[in-house]
Amino acid sequence: MTRAADRRGRSIRLERIVRDWTGTRALDRVDVTVPAGSFTALLGPSGCGKSTLLRIVAGLDAATEGRVLIGGEDVSRRPADKRDLSMVFQSYALFPHLSVAENIVFGLKTRGVRRARRQERLHRVAELLGLTPYLDRKPAALSGGQQQRVALGRAVISQRSICLMDEPLSNLDAKLRQTMRTELRALQRELGFTMLYVTHDQVEAITMADQVVLMNEGRVEQADTPEALYERPATTFSARFIGTPPMNLVPAAALGGLGGRLEAAIGHPLMIGMRPEAMRVTQASSLSMVTTEAEYLGADALVQGRIGGAPVVLRAPGHYAPAAGTVLPIALAADDLHLFDAGSGTRVQLTGLASLMALSGIPGAEPGASAPFLNHRDQ
Repeated sequence: MTRAADRRGRSIRLERIVRDWTGTRALDRVDVTVPAGSFTALLGPSGCGKSTLLRIVAGLDAATEGRVLIGGEDVSRRPADKRDLSMVFQSYALFPHLSVAENIVFGLKTRGVRRARRQERLHRVAELLGLTPYLDRKPAALSGGQQQRVALGRAVISQRSICLMDEPLSNLDAKLRQTMRTELRALQRELGFTMLYVTHDQVEAITMADQVVLMNEGRVEQADTPEALYERPATTFSARFIGTPPMNLVPAAALGGLGGRLEAAIGHPLMIGMRPEAMRVTQASSLSMVTTEAEYLGADALVQGRIGGAPVVLRAPGHYAPAAGTVLPIALAADDLHLFDAGSGTRVQLTGLASLMALSGIPGAEPGASAPFLNHRDQ
């Protein structure tokens, strides 16, 4: 953690947060820790409760049960303006009668920050967000994306110890969104404030955050680093939500002899996970995929097919487009095979997996090794 983080950031601790609406539980005993000075993303599908949780942290909504601690202090009953937070939500909430510049510095002005200091921060933030040409305009003269950037600038310029953001880049075009991901992350690290960031976009979450809290139906499915979420998903939901295209999940029986050996070793039915990019075509294997079609994406191709009757997708070089019905022998590294309990969907650990794969006639594949893909014209 940087010195700036120690100086400015504060931790957030959510303890067993419950939020009940009439007949509906939006949040169910949620526990989340956001370390001081870190960037944590709340990720999940629409309706999973991530925005509700952010509003509870902000003080704009109250939990039915549980506590909100900021910097070790219980602020559960403290109003929003007493929590030392800056916020950017999907509604821009700009003052229509003020210029862009006046909207951005409004909070600093009410706090009594000197004019010279306000202007210094304004020019830096305006340059970062590409708003310099629009500082004299009113919000009505801006596009939706530009208005979103003004709201973002107003939060960033305040340099509060905690910043909450709810889908702040959703209205930006793809190129600016990519630039802003990098710049926003760099700014957060430099200033050291604690960021809690809501998004449904896994790319935003895994490229920006130190920690990703994946939510599902009002509960925390997994809270981990982006690398751990991708490489060691705790549940089948995590496995399918993270990754594009998502992880292949097939019943153990689809893997033939290996599936039988795995279920015998574990003692109950399993679902087997394989990332499309981890599956490699080899010369011979007891595990084979029968292709049905291929989708050309330029540098890559997504080859669809079946293993033991279960649908799967394999990522291949863009030039590779095998004809429907082609049988592809598949190699897999033991680390690329993920086991999940078929009933609960939770991850299962098994030692000696590489030996079971070799015994079943499935060759291993070194991570990063190039597969012997053929140009379909040469087949």
